[in-house]
Amino acid sequence: MHIFGGTVAQAAARIADPAFITECAHRFRTIHGRSPGEAEVRSWENSWPPLLRVLSAAELSELHLLLEYELPGTSQRVDALLLGHRPRTESLVAVAVELKQWQYAAPHGTGPGMLNVGKREVLHPARQVGGYVNYLTEWVPPELHLDVEGLAYLHAVPSDLIDGLRGLQGTGPSAAYSILGPDDVAPDAPSHLLAERLHCGGLRPAAPQRVTAFLEARHRPSPKLLARVADVIGGHETFRLIGEQDKARQRINSAIDAARQGHRGHIVVVTGGPGTGKTAIATRVLGDLCRDSGANPRLLSPTGTLSRQLGRAVGESARGLIATLTTRLPEELDKDTSVVLLDEAHRARTGQGWRTTPFPKLLTDLMTRCAVLVLFLDEGQIVRPGEGTTKDELRRMASQQGCTFAHVDLPTQFRCSGSRPYLDWVDALLSPEARPPRWNGDGYDLALADNPAQLEEWVADHIRHGRSARITAGYCWPWDSPDVPPLLPDVSITWQDASGEHLWERPWNSRADMVVAGDGVPGRAFWATDEGGQQQVGCVYTAQGMEYDYSAVILGRDLTWTAQGWRAQPGESHDPATNRLSPQQYLRYALNIYRVLATRGTRGTRLYSTDPATQAFLRTVLPGRPHNESN
Repeated sequence: MHIFGGTVAQAAARIADPAFITECAHRFRTIHGRSPGEAEVRSWENSWPPLLRVLSAAELSELHLLLEYELPGTSQRVDALLLGHRPRTESLVAVAVELKQWQYAAPHGTGPGMLNVGKREVLHPARQVGGYVNYLTEWVPPELHLDVEGLAYLHAVPSDLIDGLRGLQGTGPSAAYSILGPDDVAPDAPSHLLAERLHCGGLRPAAPQRVTAFLEARHRPSPKLLARVADVIGGHETFRLIGEQDKARQRINSAIDAARQGHRGHIVVVTGGPGTGKTAIATRVLGDLCRDSGANPRLLSPTGTLSRQLGRAVGESARGLIATLTTRLPEELDKDTSVVLLDEAHRARTGQGWRTTPFPKLLTDLMTRCAVLVLFLDEGQIVRPGEGTTKDELRRMASQQGCTFAHVDLPTQFRCSGSRPYLDWVDALLSPEARPPRWNGDGYDLALADNPAQLEEWVADHIRHGRSARITAGYCWPWDSPDVPPLLPDVSITWQDASGEHLWERPWNSRADMVVAGDGVPGRAFWATDEGGQQQVGCVYTAQGMEYDYSAVILGRDLTWTAQGWRAQPGESHDPATNRLSPQQYLRYALNIYRVLATRGTRGTRLYSTDPATQAFLRTVLPGRPHNESN
């Protein structure tokens, strides 16, 4: 998909007309379901004219141009894509162009692949272009005979910055992609030289039917891509299966085998609590599917945190195979052969709680576009009223759709030191009546902290000893920080003890999407795993689906203890998705939120409540801080 498609000449003739940008913005809304941001529109206004002037000066006016071309199966967009062909070859040529209007960029400490641009941390443009080229090479059907090239055009960048960016390319994969500045494509240069520098030397207009074939092609992962992903997953210790996990894998494979024999329409639901291995099964089945060179599978997750973490674990090649599911379905699925694995299905945006249709439209639409749909589900982790589904609802949906239905439950969990008593205790604690026994469990480190400073010191001590540890909290404080550092100390807690009143303040995790947000602060998807995350407070949306060795949990005043049981106070929540619910409606979500947060730690958990009555109640069922913990 794209917001403009036509010749360079057609775009150049209209670029000075304000109505052209307005039309492009309207098409963007139609495609993406949202309006483009002001900064995005400004970038079009600033970057498109110089690109079109250079292309015209290079006498490339008859080439086909796609602006804001979305890579099939992903949410990533190429700023501009040129299509043409070279005489005496069968190949269609695509040239991906990344546009930048930077005035400044600096090297980043993580290596040459990242840059600091103002307060943002971004990919080096050559690395960005390389990702586009590799993706199109791996996903375009071979019968199109497509050759893909790429470059970055920084139309307003001084020459010394261009030289610096080229120097950072080194000899790695990014070195193959040109970085061009204004001096490299001066309009008075010979047209043939301009065309060569734009990777368009000798290109002629592609026949309309070739362009149409490209736009209408069914993009599928190449056999080489599938083989690489299968090899990585097969050799990754994280995705090894044991016991009930392997039984679930075999049950899923039975549905896949039936689809391959021509019997389409299967729904398999895998349920299990935290740490039972749902994600490991989903990833391993994806690896199995990738060993079939004709496969077209997808592993989707409604949470960007999980899909980004999985993508990094499996590698850049998996982009498109592993993706985030929002409200738009993946493209190019095949209802006869495609297998879709939906991890974290309890976070799917199904409109549960206010929809008027009998079944979630997102899931019924997905089912009609694939042969097998496998959902990994924990109903106890539904934390928003517009999300989630249930096993019984999926069973009814399968019956209505004429699909087979199978359910596999995972009774064994591998998180929390394998402590079933701990998970049972958490379930008893976070039931509406809250009647847990006093914790006396062995093998799992559980206790109550007296204040947030103790939580932080406990976390810091584990970090010093090489373990992973994080602090999370209910969404009971405002989130006013910018996306990138410096972050504000939004989470602010006061308490009193014998020595007087104390104040503890820390920032929420960054909301930035990149791997590193800046100044030692990881992006939100990597808060749970990367260095620096221990210095921010995570929320349920960044912690869900993740795990770490030790988990410190702050219960806010949105969930407090009374003599009658738990009481929900949605007005204390700063989450706009839940703070307008009634107390009765919110109670289910509040209990689930803290259940998620309390089950992230594989070795130990500390709890602390900002509400005195709740803290007093927790003291009756939990031991205090062990004597050997530091003060």
